Amino acid sequence: MAQKLYIKTFGCQMNEYDSARIEEVLGESHALATTADPACADVILVNTCSVREKAEEKLFSELGRWRRWKETRPDLVIGVGGCVASQEGAAIWERAPFVDIVFGPQTLHRLPALLDRVRATGERVIDVSFPEIEKFDCLPRPRAKGPTAFVSIMEGCSKYCSFCVVPYTRGEEFSRPFDDVITEVVGHAEQGVREITLLGQNVNAYRGAMHGGGVCDLAFLIRYVAAVDGIDRIRFTTSHPLEFSDRLVAAFAEVPELAGHLHLPVQSGSDRILTLMKRGYTAIEYKSKVRRLRAVRPDISLSSDFIVGFPGESDEDFARTMGLIEEVGFDASFSFLYSRRPGTPAASLPDEVPLAVKKERLARLQNRIAENARGISEAMVGQRTRILVEGPSRKHLSPLGAGPHHHPDQVFGRTENNRVVNLCARGLSMGGDLSGRDLIVPNFIGQFVDVVITEARSHTLLGVPVSERGNDEGLARPVAAA
Repeated sequence: MAQKLYIKTFGCQMNEYDSARIEEVLGESHALATTADPACADVILVNTCSVREKAEEKLFSELGRWRRWKETRPDLVIGVGGCVASQEGAAIWERAPFVDIVFGPQTLHRLPALLDRVRATGERVIDVSFPEIEKFDCLPRPRAKGPTAFVSIMEGCSKYCSFCVVPYTRGEEFSRPFDDVITEVVGHAEQGVREITLLGQNVNAYRGAMHGGGVCDLAFLIRYVAAVDGIDRIRFTTSHPLEFSDRLVAAFAEVPELAGHLHLPVQSGSDRILTLMKRGYTAIEYKSKVRRLRAVRPDISLSSDFIVGFPGESDEDFARTMGLIEEVGFDASFSFLYSRRPGTPAASLPDEVPLAVKKERLARLQNRIAENARGISEAMVGQRTRILVEGPSRKHLSPLGAGPHHHPDQVFGRTENNRVVNLCARGLSMGGDLSGRDLIVPNFIGQFVDVVITEARSHTLLGVPVSERGNDEGLARPVAAA
């Protein structure tokens, strides 16, 4: 019987990408089959994030649950990877001495050898070095798991914002060669991928070496990815405003495959706080980039990151952040209370803002952006939009006016502005026995479909596919969550 691998992933899309690659590496080297049940796994790995303090506590909470399995099954291998592993290193063993492997984001390709050493010697092993591009040279060809895929084009960060641990946990910026990125994209396209998300801690700092000499930037890369047969939608994340160039603005104007959604972290609307954060731009400069972008893509949806309660943040500083939110009209955000990260310059700054004040500010900010998002979703009702169908709807759905009922032809997809749309594909299916959820017509998954939005929900939209005749005839009935 094949041994089983369980991976728990915390953090960003970069970690999701890394976890997928770990599955591929250990599947190829040790024939480990992935499982969703950690209790039956032979190897348990957690891929960590250290951007927030709570992520570290989640790690040790998970490890505490797994400890009893290790006590009853000594052959069980437990590993900790990702940014917390890189930051804490061997110190992880002080709180969790039963962990067998500690590995960093740049050494996941060495997991087969680390696993062999643990099993051969019974000793704990650690590798949190920064071998940079070696990681990508040693990974197997990615396996597509649907019509969307992540492609990591660069890693690390050299910006050294005062609050951030990424430069210390993932190292300095380094970019993958242009040819390597395009080869990976082509490989995904050959497996039926239709949407590519280009990843990097500071993705618009990409500077990939080209085989004929010279360097390729992100805007140039996007144009080449768009030319790959089968790739019809492109996203990228995460961007730094400092390097959001006019060439990228031009790409939004000239490359229709580039989705009308951008995540552009601003962190604060106060120039004083931005200076303390060492972000390298002002609020006016940020808004200037947004204006240039909306001049060429007026309907673009913008999301951002905000840190609330940075040391010394005053009422006026926070008011400037709220003013920026009003002016820009963000569609979504990742917003958090500031968390001190060991070893970062901001960790030594005095902080006299009461926790209750910080929490109240965060609630106000999140509520305002939620209002913006609701308004945008409601404005989409009745509008025709294009979605990429990704798979069966994740929630139990039923036709409007009916009780809970099982329909295997209900699917979900995403709009350009990154909203999930649930819809009934019944009108576009090819018939046959629809008695089971897994019998949705496979050719419908992975296709772009025009839909009309019928209802805006709190986190999703409901829609119906537009018939080929372009009128209301043949529209499937709208669906609603049970």
